[in-house]
Amino acid sequence: MTEPCPVLLDLLAEIPDFRQAQGRRHPLSAILALSVAACMCGYRSYGAIAEWGRNYGTELLSALGFTHRRAPCAATLNTVLRGLDTEAVERVLATWAEGVLATLAIPPEALEAIAIDGKTLRGSRRQKAPGAHLLSALGHRLGLTVGQQAVADKTNEIGAIGDVLGALVLENRVITLDALLTQRDVAETIIGRGGDYVMIVKGNQPTLHQEIATLFAAPAVVAETRGLCRDARPRSRTH
Repeated sequence: MTEPCPVLLDLLAEIPDFRQAQGRRHPLSAILALSVAACMCGYRSYGAIAEWGRNYGTELLSALGFTHRRAPCAATLNTVLRGLDTEAVERVLATWAEGVLATLAIPPEALEAIAIDGKTLRGSRRQKAPGAHLLSALGHRLGLTVGQQAVADKTNEIGAIGDVLGALVLENRVITLDALLTQRDVAETIIGRGGDYVMIVKGNQPTLHQEIATLFAAPAVVAETRGLCRDARPRSRTH
């Protein structure tokens, strides 16, 4: 029997509140729920999130967990969201995303595909974090981020990939990666934990690139390889 889909509001309540009890007006889980809902509707800045919360009345605020009739202002959102334990938030969101994937399961014979790639956050300069860069794991099927790790810049993605893989379920999944992350230890980690991978090979690894080009340029070698592997399930693919 399939497990019920996890309720994000319940999971947000598990994130620790760093604020002192005295003077705390709004529950942290309600502020987080408001931020998530507003962002999903395209409201991304603190001011826009606060405006979204004011626009839909007390019934919505109550459903999100607020105990007061007014939504928090932009200054409150700024203070609270900047003070969060980001690792705790990431863990909760990853748990929720994995729960959704499990609930909306694909057929047993199919494999879940997860893309790992780095992105520089647009608008991070306005938040006083210019060039903020994340290495994210995104599910192909539902478009859910199941894990991510902040890195100093794109060149440090190789150092962060181990942490991202370590937090993911890899068994019976296909992990897709770009050329920067096409590394032997990455492939060994994925295979060792029961997953498959699709990696891109470009000119940044000239020896490997030339070996693959030579293999596919020789029809006899390709035919012989296909004959040997006809009855075997491919464990990985490298382009």
